[in-house]
Amino acid sequence: MRLGINLGYWGAGMDGDNLAVAQEADRLGYDVCWAAEAYGSDAPTVLAWVAAKTERIDVGSAIMQIPARQPAMTAMTAATLDSLTGGRFRLGLGVSGPQVSEGWYGVKFDKPLARTREYVEIVRKAMTRERLSYEGEHWTLPLPDGPGKPIKLTVHPQREHIPLYIAAIGPKNLEQTGEIADGALLIFPSAEHLEETALRHLRAGREKAGLTMQGFDVCPTLPLALGDDVNALADVFRPYTALYVGGMGSRKQNFYNQLAQRMGYEKEAAEIQDKYLAGDKAGAAAAVPHSLIDQTALLGSVERIAERMTAYAEAGVTTLTLAPAGFTLDERLAALRAGVEAMEHAGLA
Repeated sequence: MRLGINLGYWGAGMDGDNLAVAQEADRLGYDVCWAAEAYGSDAPTVLAWVAAKTERIDVGSAIMQIPARQPAMTAMTAATLDSLTGGRFRLGLGVSGPQVSEGWYGVKFDKPLARTREYVEIVRKAMTRERLSYEGEHWTLPLPDGPGKPIKLTVHPQREHIPLYIAAIGPKNLEQTGEIADGALLIFPSAEHLEETALRHLRAGREKAGLTMQGFDVCPTLPLALGDDVNALADVFRPYTALYVGGMGSRKQNFYNQLAQRMGYEKEAAEIQDKYLAGDKAGAAAAVPHSLIDQTALLGSVERIAERMTAYAEAGVTTLTLAPAGFTLDERLAALRAGVEAMEHAGLA
């Protein structure tokens, strides 16, 4: 099992610290550094900056949002970043959610699976540098009866095949991800529930494509907080968990809420959502069960974190992405180093 880090969103007041975290992760031998985007900082700019300031670590988008860009533009960006970084780029894609897709980008959030499949097909075809033509339900290239003609990408990526990941939560999306992608980006993963909530669906998709799980990157992201008081550490993540379970998407389309339900928290997920959508964010945070946080984060001493890492490795995780927590840069760097120490303690390094 390899280690990665996730810097989250840029522009949250920790930009200098984020770069220091990425550089320390590079020094410590972390495998990949991911950056996110929603409706603030964009991922490609951040990744170019981080790649220019590091030497070895891969950089990946977790995620580049499908409604934000035409697929040919994403292929251009991926090819450019792969060339600039000397083959260190990983392309992570996701459909985002209905509020961002329709409210920020003005793109209808309909048929997300079909749109994702077509998007991936176009991106991959464009990066082969053959002349691009495509006929689908959502994209037709070139447009018919116009002046457009099939064009090929002029940039040469460093590699013929850039690793492509998809952020997936629901069963159907997970199955399709297994079928068409090289890896899956998972959030709120519980080692105890990973088989039923994710891996069996990914495996079904791989089998549909005539493939096995060999070489497929199962890549969940977990916060990591170092300390002696596990309860106090978990409380730090209550607002974060309540935001996703209670407030992401809409009442009917909250994938994180549905995931919590599949993990056995049906009643609690409903209460968190009711309170969050009613404006009671403090009440929603208080309603988050400690066990839900503890199952989906790495909390405590190096030895306790090592035990949890072993559980994830045994469950089938191939790249464990950490979001090192802390109120200061020193605390975040200490959490980053604790990740490596825990891997070594568990005999996973």
